[in-house]
Amino acid sequence: VQLQASGGGLVQVGGSLRLSCAASGSIFRVNAMGWYRQAPGKQRELVAIITSGLTTNYADSVKGRFTISRDNAKNTVYLQMNSLKPEDTAVYYCKVSSRNHSFQRNDDDYWGQGTLVTVSS
Repeated sequence: VQLQASGGGLVQVGGSLRLSCAASGSIFRVNAMGWYRQAPGKQRELVAIITSGLTTNYADSVKGRFTISRDNAKNTVYLQMNSLKPEDTAVYYCKVSSRNHSFQRNDDDYWGQGTLVTVSS
């Protein structure tokens, strides 16, 4: 399974960006899809996650500003980021939990290559 993330870039404070991450390859079923971020000198942290049943969970720091969504037909997850702040600056990684075969019991986790988001003041 390969993940291709896109949509990062440079934006001013208060601006918006939309990240996309498409999964491809031998996929039987995609379960949870999520976004994580890692700022310089900090540990990677969960930003948002969406289950196959469309249940979402957000980090407190992004609630009300970020929205995660998914397109199951395209095996793609999105992150709409509004009202961006300098502290949102980080490399954003997508993560997908999926099964490659119908007989597979547990999910495998896959990570995208990361896309840089820089919020300038």
